[in-house]
Amino acid sequence: MSFSPPLSKRARQPGIHTRQTQVVAQLKPQKWPIDEIRRLLLHRGVHYDRKLIMRVPIRDQDEAVHTVRGQIRVATVIVGVNYAKVPKKRPKLCARTIRERDGSRGQYTGRMLRPDEDSLDHVVSRSRGGKDAWENLVWSAKEVNQKKADRLPHEAGLKLLSNPRAPKELPAMAFISNSLDVADWRLFLED
Repeated sequence: MSFSPPLSKRARQPGIHTRQTQVVAQLKPQKWPIDEIRRLLLHRGVHYDRKLIMRVPIRDQDEAVHTVRGQIRVATVIVGVNYAKVPKKRPKLCARTIRERDGSRGQYTGRMLRPDEDSLDHVVSRSRGGKDAWENLVWSAKEVNQKKADRLPHEAGLKLLSNPRAPKELPAMAFISNSLDVADWRLFLED
């Protein structure tokens, strides 16, 4: 299969989790809604063994595509042999991902922080034009963050242990989770 269709508007929307979602296993899996699978199966440029696919039994829990020659079971996992460029993305910028990037360690003190004693700190405060960006956010102890207030670290007598930076882009499929607990997906998704 050598096909990389543009995903429909619905497929690009985050958080669509229905029974009608499949995993397309390339190097890593990718979720596709049933509409995209239908389009893929009916596309003339895609080659698959139609006779074999027509003999696959349709179970109660399966979706099916109706064709002139009969019904075709829509697989919950499709393994691509050849594929085009794999899309990449960064983790979402939020407190959880900043904490993970910094290893739950305060970036001014180096101390491991419990959830009740940590906070997100803007290196250049927002009142001074600092942005909500990977390079401007660090994990910090609440008391250190309050001491720093809206000053720059050197003005407050603080020094960053390491310069904050954006995490590397990962294949978009690395962010897929099996929240629906589809048994067929377990072989392809890391927990």
